[in-house]
Amino acid sequence: MIPPHHLEPTMPIKAVCFDVGETLIDETRHWDDWAQFLGVPRLTLFTAIGVVMSRGQSLRRVFEIFRPDIDFSTVRQKRAETGYRYDFIHADLYPDAIPCLTELRARGYRVIIAGNQPEASEDALVRLGVPADHIASSAGWGVSKPNPLFFEKVIEAAGVPAEEIAYVGDRVDNDVVPSRAAGMTAVFLRRGPWGWMHEERPEIDQAHFRLTSLIGLADMLDGVA
Repeated sequence: MIPPHHLEPTMPIKAVCFDVGETLIDETRHWDDWAQFLGVPRLTLFTAIGVVMSRGQSLRRVFEIFRPDIDFSTVRQKRAETGYRYDFIHADLYPDAIPCLTELRARGYRVIIAGNQPEASEDALVRLGVPADHIASSAGWGVSKPNPLFFEKVIEAAGVPAEEIAYVGDRVDNDVVPSRAAGMTAVFLRRGPWGWMHEERPEIDQAHFRLTSLIGLADMLDGVA
């Protein structure tokens, strides 16, 4: 764990909400599938993703580069027509994900999972048997991060005030800054491409805590206030 740069929260944490991609789920396999669908080599796609990220652009730009003929809003539908099904397998889970969620629930924390994901991700996580009290998605809620309305939905799902919620994610722009603005404890997890790149952003100082693993998260939250 990287020490926090700000004063720690002063209210006990009662609920923890987790982002999905590159927080609980390793998205490498999904991007491999996208490379095949777009008809480009894996290295080419991953390089394009890195360039788009460094420019601060939406990942939609990646699809515009390789397949400008495809409307992004319908691209998942087009894949579904070829037999594709959005799903997660156990190999997609980061090794520390299930142990962390299990430990938090055992200690009495309410566990929520909610990220910028298609609605199909909700059933996919349920099929994996991921231990959580509530699973949601931006598509299901009809609002995406970093919109403040997304975090209002998190507060509603948690059933406790924002000051008693910790939000864990790998991005500064979508996770740390808006969750802190909503009054939550912002926990930054450095992993995945966004995590490594965003650790260098000045806004990283808005994170109450900075982690390199989910192991020990429960102990850390037990120590709050």
